[in-house]
Amino acid sequence: MATAARKTPARKPASATAGKLEAIGRPVYIVDGARTPFLKAGNKPGPFTPVDLAVQAGRPLLARQPFDPREIDDVILGCVNVHTDEVNPGRVAALRLGCGSQVPGWTVQRNCASGQQSIDTAWRYIAAGHADLILAGGAEALSHAPMLFSEKAAGWFGEFFTAKTTGQKLAAMQKFKPGHLKPSLSILRGLTDPVVKLNMGQTAEILAHRFNISRTEADAFSVQSHQRLAEATEQGRLEEMHSIIDRKGNVYDHDTGVRPDNSVEQLAKLNPVFERPFGKVTAGNSSQITDGACWTILASEDAVKKYRLKPMARVIDCDWGSCDPSVMGLGPVLSSTKVMKKFGLTLTDIGAWEINEAFAAQVLACLKGWQEKDFSRNVLGLDEPWGELDQDILNVDGGAISLGHPVGTSGNRITLHAIHVMRRLGARLGIATECIGGGMGGAMLLEIV
Repeated sequence: MATAARKTPARKPASATAGKLEAIGRPVYIVDGARTPFLKAGNKPGPFTPVDLAVQAGRPLLARQPFDPREIDDVILGCVNVHTDEVNPGRVAALRLGCGSQVPGWTVQRNCASGQQSIDTAWRYIAAGHADLILAGGAEALSHAPMLFSEKAAGWFGEFFTAKTTGQKLAAMQKFKPGHLKPSLSILRGLTDPVVKLNMGQTAEILAHRFNISRTEADAFSVQSHQRLAEATEQGRLEEMHSIIDRKGNVYDHDTGVRPDNSVEQLAKLNPVFERPFGKVTAGNSSQITDGACWTILASEDAVKKYRLKPMARVIDCDWGSCDPSVMGLGPVLSSTKVMKKFGLTLTDIGAWEINEAFAAQVLACLKGWQEKDFSRNVLGLDEPWGELDQDILNVDGGAISLGHPVGTSGNRITLHAIHVMRRLGARLGIATECIGGGMGGAMLLEIV
């Protein structure tokens, strides 16, 4: 099923109450961040492209900083479905945000962790002394995912438009078939693993079967996600979110996919999407197709002193785990365990968790992995199971099931929001983690300053 975790040399053990954890290189801090509301995709392209969203999130963030945007050393943006007119959205966003032509801007892609990869890269650059101030983010507009013609259709169009004589064009016309005009949805093709030929929902079904997760458990987790997001919105706890305005003057001030009135009984009426008739994964207990962007600002100690910045958290570590693509949803438990073992930590040392909710069954499978003896020993390399993760500190303000999962953005959002939750709960350490299509997982260990 999953590959065993590689042995990582443990650093000096340190509990959550011990002294300062030793990270690589220079200290690196996340000093601020902002995101847009996440907008649920409809049946047509939404009002914002990825760069539009990145600019809407970045402008209020940079406007409140004590430094000029042109003093930023680098701009790194995670994005998976790059818009045709924004081939390098990281650079386009940097220019539109006023960073100036001298500040580099580029784009990273690690599927669902692209937004966290931007933070990881920025952290490593600053820790190594190559930069002092980096804007790292994620942006995605899944509603703009293109519709694709088949290869046969592309071949016909090519033949027709390169025909030079009337006779050649007539000959090409005779080869036309109505099926050439039938496009495929790129987003559906992108969500199917090219190696194991399973879509992401089917991998969640495998985990639901392997860990004996019931449909009711998955639906209950989904309802909890919506209720938590609704409560957080009502109580103003999503302080990193800023309203955005489209070109027609419409204002978006909340995550539009939230359904606080959902109930387990209502969700039970939905048909399985991927494995009918007995599957556990439905549209109701899966993440939503969404548009949104998020930025974080990372700074060295020198930059903190120079600009009198107020650090929110220190990045201790970020690491990545891998497994078979057919069980890609186990990525969070693999990568998080890897990070915790490095520092001699266990589940009880972490005071706040954000696990991206690709699917309810997938998150629940990760939680059960830490409780199961054989999985803990054979896959995670633990002598004994670490036990149950307290759901009172997990995704306390909801997750991708209620917010949505703009793929290139989510890893950035959960990292930023984990910091806000840590500060609210009084937690010293927190982890933001996600599964990644292709059979991977990423985990970032954070410490409140």
